[in-house]
Amino acid sequence: MTRVLLTGSQGFIGSYIAMDLLSNGYEVIGIDNYSKYGRVSRPQDSHPNFRLIEHDLINPIVEYLDVDLVIAGAAMIGGISYFHKYAYDLMATNERIIANTMDYCIKHKTRIVVLSSSMVYESETTFPSSEKGLKNIPPPISSYGFQKLAVEYFARSAWDQYQIPYTIIRPFNCVGVGEDKALGEEEIKSGNVELMMSHVLPDLINKIMKGQDPVVILGKGNQTRCYTNGKDIARGIRLAIESKNSINTDYNISTSVSTTVLELLQIVWDKLKPGEDLRVETSEGYTYDVPFRLPDVSKAVEHLGFEAEISLSDSVDEVIEWMKTNG
Repeated sequence: MTRVLLTGSQGFIGSYIAMDLLSNGYEVIGIDNYSKYGRVSRPQDSHPNFRLIEHDLINPIVEYLDVDLVIAGAAMIGGISYFHKYAYDLMATNERIIANTMDYCIKHKTRIVVLSSSMVYESETTFPSSEKGLKNIPPPISSYGFQKLAVEYFARSAWDQYQIPYTIIRPFNCVGVGEDKALGEEEIKSGNVELMMSHVLPDLINKIMKGQDPVVILGKGNQTRCYTNGKDIARGIRLAIESKNSINTDYNISTSVSTTVLELLQIVWDKLKPGEDLRVETSEGYTYDVPFRLPDVSKAVEHLGFEAEISLSDSVDEVIEWMKTNG
């Protein structure tokens, strides 16, 4: 049985990764300090092949865990408002987290899978964004995007000096259940409703469920994303783990279907207010909100046989039901 150390296991994407691995015969040791949401329960907690170590990764991992590989998913992160409010703290903390994780891999000669972000393409102007094209675009302008790019260089540098095998994963706009507002996230009003978590899908659902009409959106609504279900992202990561093609390379893990915020809003509205007319009010957006993201996913298709399977409509249904149940 392959044993995996998963940092950030109790987070939003981390929980999806843990459950996918456990469901496919892996043993998972999670590391988390509950810093993002506070103490939350996750589906993997009761699984017999899951063990959680509560530890803050700004400190080194001192215990030898005898794992076959490490997935580096831990990070200080929130929504857009969060990573501009805490720009320096986010940069400094996340560099310490990846350095301590990488140090463990170097000490024990352990392969690492690094979770980067689509934000490394923040300054992209030519689409779709390909892995090989990253070196040709300017660096990200946000501290979060720049830090994620730095995480990738940690992995590449560890290979150059210590021959630690790596795989870099760039998820695009994960959607699904279990996302909540980060502790310390700024309180922001959007119309008469407070933003839940600075993530667009649950915020739109929350506004409509609370009766906001017209629905207030940030910006003009033409911001374009590729909303990818957490189950698909987790499966893509597992396929990368299992593929002989994935050593010392990088992958965009995403759906290829792009959707504007207005299109997403219409999908949500039609599910919650069928037959009623949608009215929209625009408001000033975030200064650093990236207007367009579209990945080239052909490398993941060719190397890993990965394609996203869960439609945005099904993802929206899933999140609506979760939010109704969890208030």
